[in-house]
Amino acid sequence: MRYEIRLAGEGGQGLILAGVILAEAASATEGMCVAQTQSYGPEARGGASRSEVVISDQEIDYPRVVEADVLLAMSQEAHDRFGAQLKEDGLLLVDSILVHKVDRVSAHRVPITRLAEEATGDRVAANMVALGLIVGLTGVVSAEATEAALSSRVPGSAREGNLRAFRVGLSASHGLRCSAGHGN
Repeated sequence: MRYEIRLAGEGGQGLILAGVILAEAASATEGMCVAQTQSYGPEARGGASRSEVVISDQEIDYPRVVEADVLLAMSQEAHDRFGAQLKEDGLLLVDSILVHKVDRVSAHRVPITRLAEEATGDRVAANMVALGLIVGLTGVVSAEATEAALSSRVPGSAREGNLRAFRVGLSASHGLRCSAGHGN
């Protein structure tokens, strides 16, 4: 089993942190090997940003995503650049606030940024909403392991808001699973 997840968008969206948390949660699962890589443009904010997580039950010989099982696109550029590198039956999750043109009928279009603002008053928590959606839709790692990793990585003052955002995404995933196959 090799499971590849790519989180892509712009600098400042917290996708690298989300990837690190996801990788840490996966590494807490007994017998799983994990590789996490990241790439970002020279701009601190607004440039391209990407975090990749590979989870396997065997030693990982190549740590980069080759053909993603999951693509989170938090910008139109991310969707356009990486959409073709998603498996045919892969999960495409896009922030419908930021991505308007999607090339797959089966994509999950979710107002991730708006959900973060409603849950925490800050769009910066969109990464944790997205993480909750991914965990809930894929089951690749448990919510408990993800919350533990989040709690260990996020400073005390921001921890509660990030946990709240993660849980909002997790909750939203349940509605998406129920409506799967109905033109999300």
